[in-house]
Amino acid sequence: MIALTQRFLLALTLMAFGIASVQAGPEEDLQQYVDENTQRLVAKLNEERGLYERDPEAFYKNMDDALDGFVDFRRIAARVMGRYARQTTPEQRDEFVAKFKRSLFDSYAQALVSAEDFKIKVNDATINPQDDNRASVAMEVTTASGNRHFVTYSMYRKDGGDWMMENVIVEGVNIGLSFRDRFTQEMEANRGQVQAVIDGWSDAVKSLNLEDEVSKP
Repeated sequence: MIALTQRFLLALTLMAFGIASVQAGPEEDLQQYVDENTQRLVAKLNEERGLYERDPEAFYKNMDDALDGFVDFRRIAARVMGRYARQTTPEQRDEFVAKFKRSLFDSYAQALVSAEDFKIKVNDATINPQDDNRASVAMEVTTASGNRHFVTYSMYRKDGGDWMMENVIVEGVNIGLSFRDRFTQEMEANRGQVQAVIDGWSDAVKSLNLEDEVSKP
């Protein structure tokens, strides 16, 4: 994949951390749900493309509002922090959630609004036979030039409740694990000063070459 396509694909899937929750049982219900909400998010993005150039802050707010209240960002942030989450205060965790969302926008919004036309197809959803509170949803992104790229959403639900996204895998690269590895590197570089890592998280994400990882054969 060329660099622009890589950044677009990462942007699309990373922003999809905001996919909504749903109460669904069989794989068919989950597949339909993910498909409907993915198309909704894409439609919202298309509506807001022009706003990005005129008013980036308004674009961010509108997209954030569209995603807000549907995803367990606190869970995602805790997974990115890994074992270091135990060292943080509730206020620091709240701050990191906000920084995490904003860093995705700052790093990948331009790729989203500049991307060529694309289509997304949800191929299937599979509930884990050993744990019916875990599932994976396989998707296919096709660009206007005909290139196809494969994405998997990792889903979970707590005590049989709503399905929520907890991770994204792009072309075999575990995005959540890549962020967690980066957080660990930053903690080591900052000698365990978690507040320093939170303060510098946006710069850390910008320097994280996820595109290189996705493009590896």
